[in-house]
Amino acid sequence: MTAPVTLETPEGAKLLDSRFTVPGMRCAGCIAKIERGLAKIEGVDSARVNFSSKRVAVRHTNSLDEESLVEAIAEIGFEAQPVADNPLAKDDREVKLLLRALAVAGFGMMNIMLLSVSVWSGAGGVTRELFHWLSALIALPVVAYSGRPFFSSAAMALRHRRTNMDVPISIGVLLATGLSVYETFAGGGHAYFDSAVMLLFFLLAGRALDATMRNKTHAGIGALLSRMGKSAAVLDEGGNRKIVAAEDLEPGMLMLVAAGDALAADGEIEEGETALDNSMLTGESAPHAASVGDTIYAGAINLGNPVRVRVTATASDTAIAEIARLMDEAGQSRSSYVRIADRASRLYAPAVHSLALIAFAGWMIAGAGWHQSLVIAIAVLIITCPCAMGLAVPAAQVVASGALAKKGLLVKDGSALERLAEIDVALFDKTGTLTLGEPVPQVDHLTGQQASIALALARTSRHPLSKGITKALEQRGVQAAKLADVREESGQGLTGLFDGRKVALARPETGSANIATSLMIGDERTKILFEDPIRPDAPEALAMLAEGGVSSSIVSGDFTEPVEAVARELGIDWKAELHPEDKLALLDRLKASGSRPLMVGDGINDGPALAAAHASIAPGGASDVSQQASDAVFLGSGLMPVALAVRVARKTMQIVRQNFAFAIIYNVFAVPLALAGLVTPLIAAIAMSLSSVVVVGNSLRLAKAAR
Repeated sequence: MTAPVTLETPEGAKLLDSRFTVPGMRCAGCIAKIERGLAKIEGVDSARVNFSSKRVAVRHTNSLDEESLVEAIAEIGFEAQPVADNPLAKDDREVKLLLRALAVAGFGMMNIMLLSVSVWSGAGGVTRELFHWLSALIALPVVAYSGRPFFSSAAMALRHRRTNMDVPISIGVLLATGLSVYETFAGGGHAYFDSAVMLLFFLLAGRALDATMRNKTHAGIGALLSRMGKSAAVLDEGGNRKIVAAEDLEPGMLMLVAAGDALAADGEIEEGETALDNSMLTGESAPHAASVGDTIYAGAINLGNPVRVRVTATASDTAIAEIARLMDEAGQSRSSYVRIADRASRLYAPAVHSLALIAFAGWMIAGAGWHQSLVIAIAVLIITCPCAMGLAVPAAQVVASGALAKKGLLVKDGSALERLAEIDVALFDKTGTLTLGEPVPQVDHLTGQQASIALALARTSRHPLSKGITKALEQRGVQAAKLADVREESGQGLTGLFDGRKVALARPETGSANIATSLMIGDERTKILFEDPIRPDAPEALAMLAEGGVSSSIVSGDFTEPVEAVARELGIDWKAELHPEDKLALLDRLKASGSRPLMVGDGINDGPALAAAHASIAPGGASDVSQQASDAVFLGSGLMPVALAVRVARKTMQIVRQNFAFAIIYNVFAVPLALAGLVTPLIAAIAMSLSSVVVVGNSLRLAKAAR
């Protein structure tokens, strides 16, 4: 495991930062218990829960170690483990466990339901008893295996004298199973194995979906750090060259960075000139020239000549690691987002326990006997299962996500539609977001000779603009001229000789509204402009957003002139030359003023902003980091899926509210019937299932929402 990070407080006392994974967190109540419980411990300065990743960050004095904090969290009622060496890696163990349990429950449910059909149809005597025994043989191992996620959580809660939603679920399943076993041995007329297994299946389905969604939220940060160079060639004091792993690099070392290498650390160029692909940090496609004295950053790719770089920052101190931290901290702000179902869950467990206890005690007092009283109490536990309420949100989200997928937008986060429905301002990156991110050279004005020379020069370079020229001219069927002594001078361009005359493709100019380079043949200079086309339906998409009350603005790290040109064409506000922290500060100001911003961006420098925004979307051509950090990804060359996402999200929340209303109405009518003894556990299970079917059916209306 990684050593805690040491910090210095203003008073000079040392504080440590430790992180723990706590998979047992289920709702907003769990967050409050952990944060309040840890805050009471002497030596803990602060504790913050990141619910999306189910992790806890604790700042504490050196009087506490990780083992002590694990024990402290256990005393609060939750199992915890220190994060592994890569705290940002995806841990899919919980998802696999839930999916296996779901598969077993589904298999058992289908087979038991088949056996129950005959019982429901009136089979009696030996046939009924045989089917009850067969159901028992299937149900008992299924309940034992598939119920483990609920049983273990409930047991942990009870050991620490608290309750959660898993306690009444576990009691209901175990009582229904136990009573069914008793009925089977006694040759009774009813067994409720189908009720118990069906209950587990529905609950596992919702929990597996939730775990899958949460497991994806931090994959983008791991993808970001994976873009750093894994090792570097280093010159030692004796001038010998050796390969050093990125984690073993130290400030002061001298790296040899060859063409095509990704930097493994931040540093300052001591010798050489080159061009760098900084797209993973800036999001912009134009390469950046770098020479002696310039600071360059881990993750950048050397496109030109070899350079010597003196290491200034490594590992967690690099700029790209700082962006990763910004993304992680920004993602934590979402932990304060509390769903209606989470708030209701605080009251659910005690309310259900009380109702079941009242039902049992009341019927015992009325002289019904323990058997009938227990059956009624079980019916109350089952009929009040929050399946309909639990499905109110995910069922609508799944249908809406499917409808949007058909229109080219892939929703990744289960709660993204909730946030998208609330946005009132949209912030767009420029390159690769409002534009296609593929600079296209304008070569129609070139003569035949000029085109041939330009192609011959461009073919020799890996520079992105050279590749663009090569592609455009080859599509026109241009034949390359024969050149001599072709060279690429880093940061200056390409040179060669044609019939004894010097020819060149000059260094790109990026300070104007368009990227440009110059083709020189002797003393003759011809400019080649590159245009990054705006997405074809961008004006219509922005107009649809405006109709919905959403204002739009460009926030870009690009130069002022190209940003202003795009903003003028689209008729929206703009800000240029923004760093990642500038975008975060802008988002903070917007949120402080009551706005709920949507961030749409594609560059790695947009990662923190995508994580911090109220909702976020990335284009399909974006970096892996941006796609992982965002709530949704839109495909193709159009921007319309972004506007459709907002419209569908708002319709989705209307359906969600209807689903909640139905779930409440269902309980208002069903619970009194169960308390009155008018509902058996079997009917309770059927009613519970039908309530879920109604919620799903209502959600299916969203299939047409994206049309």
